[in-house]
Amino acid sequence: MALVVQKFGGTSVATAERIMAAARRAIRARKAGNQVIVVVSARGDTTDELISLAREITDQPPAREMDMLLSTGEQISIALMAMAIQSAGEPAISFTGAQIGIVTDSFHTKARIKNISTERIRQALNKGDIVIVAGFQGIDDEYNITTLGRGGSDTTAVALAAVMKHDPSGNGDAGCEIYTDVDGVYTTDPRLVPEARKMDFISYDEMLELASVGAGVMHSRSIEFAKKFNVPLQVRSSFSDTEGTWIVPEAEWMSDVVVCGAAIVRDEARISLDRVPDQPGISHKVFSAIADQNIVVDMICQNVGSEGKASIGFTVLKNELPATLAVLTPLAVELGAAVQHEEEVSKVSIVGTGMRTHTGVAERMFAALSAAEINMKMITTGDIKISVLVNKADGAKALRAVHQAFQLEKPRAGAGLPGPRTQQAAFQVRPMNHLEESGRDLAAITQRLSSMEDIVVSDVLLSTDQGRITIFDLPDRVGNCLHVFQAVAAGGIVVDMIVQNLSAAGMAQLSFSVPLTDLERARKVTEQAVRQIDSSTRVVAEADIAKLFVLGVGMRTHTGVARRMFGALAARGINISMINTSEVRVSAVVEKSKGEEALTALKEAFNVV
Repeated sequence: MALVVQKFGGTSVATAERIMAAARRAIRARKAGNQVIVVVSARGDTTDELISLAREITDQPPAREMDMLLSTGEQISIALMAMAIQSAGEPAISFTGAQIGIVTDSFHTKARIKNISTERIRQALNKGDIVIVAGFQGIDDEYNITTLGRGGSDTTAVALAAVMKHDPSGNGDAGCEIYTDVDGVYTTDPRLVPEARKMDFISYDEMLELASVGAGVMHSRSIEFAKKFNVPLQVRSSFSDTEGTWIVPEAEWMSDVVVCGAAIVRDEARISLDRVPDQPGISHKVFSAIADQNIVVDMICQNVGSEGKASIGFTVLKNELPATLAVLTPLAVELGAAVQHEEEVSKVSIVGTGMRTHTGVAERMFAALSAAEINMKMITTGDIKISVLVNKADGAKALRAVHQAFQLEKPRAGAGLPGPRTQQAAFQVRPMNHLEESGRDLAAITQRLSSMEDIVVSDVLLSTDQGRITIFDLPDRVGNCLHVFQAVAAGGIVVDMIVQNLSAAGMAQLSFSVPLTDLERARKVTEQAVRQIDSSTRVVAEADIAKLFVLGVGMRTHTGVARRMFGALAARGINISMINTSEVRVSAVVEKSKGEEALTALKEAFNVV
């Protein structure tokens, strides 16, 4: 018998009528021969109302008591859902997170799942009950109620599907359906771009990146679980039976799609540490201090140092800015650096597996922004993502510009057109056969299930076949960056890693990597391009660099990744000259002579053989 986890969000259980509709879906799934677990969020605006109530009592409610308060919203929902199913004549039982043994760490309001017991759920399912579980919550080792933070109910649902899929007492056939107020994952937010197109299929990595850069339909933590434990997901509407969007392992045909989607994070804040010492250990010191407060850093731009000083720029969510500045202000004094920050900024990103094999993607994005007269304050690139920071007032316009530039509104494979092979066959969910799994695989799965949200690093790689071009003191004006990349592209030169950061003086520093064989040619065309902009702008080409990549799941959202990575390099006295981050890869550039030593250090740090 297959098992399905159905998750219903707050809008899907906002009224008695909607609760009954969700109950009927669960009953239909059970009558189709499935065992059914239903995960529910708090109803409608319940969580916001509870937060407002707390604010009426105190401006600074204790985190532990907030968890006690907020967890009551889901408790109401599970009881009502169980009543609805029972009133329809079917057996059901409701459980809080604590009752089924969702064990988390003790970081209140942002807890991470450590492990989940399957015993009580399995007993109820074997009795024939539909099991209703409160999303968003768990319990720590001291029996304190905890909540999981943003996207917590999605995280609960996918984590339950993962643990049940790999439960030895089951048959390995488990999937997850996320019911929401939209009918799938779109190429971008249809409220901002009405012509956005629904996608039929998207890969785990693409969805991870889109979720992390603002696609609000799912939170990246839930996608992390799905990828780690190979859980098939479908995002679909609570209000219709329309087929939704499948989130699945990457297929070969997906690489033909250069960009699958675009997203925006409206409320970001940019922080810059200017004139920090350009020496080993500084990045580790900065990001360790931030990680200690469980603050997730988003875009990181560390530029090449000059005259013994460097600049580190990064973004955090706007509501995390006060806590971040509280950490950095005394640290900046210690380092002799200056802290600058800017609140009214938004991040616009494009995502697609096709970026790995197609050239000119960044140039096309920058051209669209330049044509819309939108200036870029920061640029970072990942394996399958390019992100730019713009003024908040330009955010929606920027999103529409890049969506149109890549013609995301048109039908394509995986979004309105069939792929090169029959998609249903390509993505058919096959039960896990325990006999087919190697002992090593089972051991790895068991280890991950006992520490579900720990960092999972799949590989550490070293590349020494690229050089770097750095432009110092590029005037911060619309179109300047585009002018550079158009010249490079016209020379037939492939660009990989791009980092742009602004200085306090209103100048930009732009660095990008190119193949070593093209380095000298890239220097010449770049010098010709910037000479037309400002004769005082300097261009430097460096051949002696090594690029290191830490690959895995949830690289950005796990605050400990950067700390562990930078700490391992600092311990060896290895200086970092560039940094780029994404959900699936953290990249750093070091001296070429230190490349092999850095690779060894990182493999030891992340226990990669």
